[in-house]
Amino acid sequence: MKQDYLSPIDKIIDSALEEDLGPGDMTTSALIDPSMKGEARLLAKEEIILAGIEVFSRVFSRLDPEIIVECRYHDGDAVPNGDDICIVKGSMRGILSGERTALNFLQHLSGIATFTRRHVERTDSSRVRVIDTRKTTPGLRILEKYAVRMGGGFNHRFGLFDGILIKDNHIAAAGSLSKALTKIKGMVPHTLRIEVEVEDMKGVEEAIGAGADAILLDNMSLEEMREAVSIAGGRVLLEASGGITLESIEEVSKTGIDLISVGAITHSARSMNISLEVI
Repeated sequence: MKQDYLSPIDKIIDSALEEDLGPGDMTTSALIDPSMKGEARLLAKEEIILAGIEVFSRVFSRLDPEIIVECRYHDGDAVPNGDDICIVKGSMRGILSGERTALNFLQHLSGIATFTRRHVERTDSSRVRVIDTRKTTPGLRILEKYAVRMGGGFNHRFGLFDGILIKDNHIAAAGSLSKALTKIKGMVPHTLRIEVEVEDMKGVEEAIGAGADAILLDNMSLEEMREAVSIAGGRVLLEASGGITLESIEEVSKTGIDLISVGAITHSARSMNISLEVI
């Protein structure tokens, strides 16, 4: 039987609700009659790129399937400061009990999407892809990588299981870059791209000679990146990584590399200012 694609997300939501509600919302249960219905508006208090509205909605449906969320904007949309994103209608108990959990998801994911979009907009060429890393919040990777896509970025490998990236410690343990590449080529399917991390031009030349499909340029200067592009001559994909910021990404994108990985878009994005107000 095909697994429901929402199942992993529901597990994340249910865990968050259990953390917040425990045995029950004491304040709301004491103040609000179970039969009371109401509405609340979701308000953007700054300009954002929306991500996580379906997760936001699903928090309420997990509490009460009859709660309705009527959306004006959808994931990936730019929402102006002061605009209503959606209206939540239904059980007032459900709305109040789910408010914080739903907002936590939406504010966090919209923060990632917004921060990603800022990086994408500063790249010099549409050919260059801004990609994420595995520097994500434990347990939230599926949502955070989704938010990156909503911001116009792209995903690197999801985990250690779906891509090959030979890093400096792998090379040290294997004895050399060439040895590591030779060994791994004999063990993985031909359908998997093999990427290797290097720190200098010698590493670039060795990786190309040993048959790497992609090369991660670790903490290289702009001049070194341009030299690597010249050496590679289009034979392999080149990824720039390490300390890339909003201030530096435009110049990095002009070097001719193919990919720019930015860990900050997931690990350092601030939550957006979004509120839920009863009307």
